[in-house]
Amino acid sequence: MDWQSARGSRSSQFKGTPRLLCGPESRTRQTAELFGSTVDVVSALRDCDFGRWCGERINDVQTGEPELLERWITDPQTAPHGGESVAQVCERTAAWLVTLQGTPGHVIAVTHPFVIRAALTHVLQSPAFNLIDVAPLSAIELQFNGCWRLRLPGTDIEGVA
Repeated sequence: MDWQSARGSRSSQFKGTPRLLCGPESRTRQTAELFGSTVDVVSALRDCDFGRWCGERINDVQTGEPELLERWITDPQTAPHGGESVAQVCERTAAWLVTLQGTPGHVIAVTHPFVIRAALTHVLQSPAFNLIDVAPLSAIELQFNGCWRLRLPGTDIEGVA
């Protein structure tokens, strides 16, 4: 499925959801607008602050600061780039999820792979942050009914032979 088709498929799947949230970056706001015109910007959904590595390609960081990159990947408490640690992103995301626990109805949150990974580690109660890969335009479904659950949405197979 190409990007344009995926975008159309995702936006029609979630149109009309009562609450639409996104991170403050223009890329998340633009994507959120595909799902509806009323979008609430939520600071907790912002991308990880990569400090001086912001905008750098991972290969360049690996070449220039391999020891620091390795430390950042293996120790969730450290932030050698001067930005946020993985633990800080996870704490911020977990705190945001707690605010949703008393919120009835559906919420769509348009955010970044780091925030999605952090949400999944919280819901699954697992430290497997670096084992999760989130592709562009991915959709996960989290449900709260006394505890968080990850629900993997199926594909509409109507019309498939």
